Amino acid sequence: MSRVAVYPGSFDPITSGHVDIINRIARQYDQVIVLVAQSSQKSSMFSAEERKSLIEKSLSHLQNVKVDIFGGLTVDYMKKANSKVIIRGLRAVVDFEYELTMANMNRKIAPEIETLLVFASPEFYYVSSRGVKELALNNGPLKDLVPECVIKALDEKIKK
Repeated sequence: MSRVAVYPGSFDPITSGHVDIINRIARQYDQVIVLVAQSSQKSSMFSAEERKSLIEKSLSHLQNVKVDIFGGLTVDYMKKANSKVIIRGLRAVVDFEYELTMANMNRKIAPEIETLLVFASPEFYYVSSRGVKELALNNGPLKDLVPECVIKALDEKIKK
């Protein structure tokens, strides 16, 4: 049986912290699906297709990682992907309450699916997509916070 893990998120944009977590979990699973969430509740700087493309460029070195887009419940996608493991990244204590609530909600509606929390590496505790966008909008330095392709995409997006 193939071990498939799904790492869902908005990834608007993908950060070096996301890439670090994906690199680490890709060593543990036969396949990792990075699931770009499409939500009508959130406004995004990048379209779902743009986010997918940036993630694919950032992770091209990983052969067992695929990127997909989904707009419904993650657990519904999990069933289609034949996966029983949701991966969620945890940066700091402030993330814990939200992740615990989501894990319990998912467990209620799909008890066969487990949520695993992966701690961010210390050098990425403070990195968030929101913070990266704020820096980009104010011409702050983005080196080491996001992959190079994301820096270019942010520059292009902000110039428009």
